[in-house]
Amino acid sequence: MPVLTAIAALFIMQFLGEVVVRLTGLPVPGPLAGMLLMLVALIFHGRVPVGLRDTCHHLLKHLMLLFIPLVAGIMLHFGPLADEWIPFLLACIGGVALTIVATALSFRWMLRRSRAPGS
Repeated sequence: MPVLTAIAALFIMQFLGEVVVRLTGLPVPGPLAGMLLMLVALIFHGRVPVGLRDTCHHLLKHLMLLFIPLVAGIMLHFGPLADEWIPFLLACIGGVALTIVATALSFRWMLRRSRAPGS
């Protein structure tokens, strides 16, 4: 799978996620629904194509660049955030804490699974 095909697949899944969210009214971001659709597609496919895997690894290496639009958006809406900075800060801290806990639990589960007899 060439790089452009892999990127197109990622964008198509994101678009389909947006369509699903708008049609169903689900209270989740479209890209998240797209990721779940990609996960389901890969489970049915049985493996991750090499080109998709390599493209995703390359994107993850440069993940910080993907945060630039987010930071620019925050600066654009800095006025309303200045009035609501305490809930925003608490939401950020809570999100980080939940991410750390979820990562630790997932890691522990995977570690136990890999050490299980017969694996």
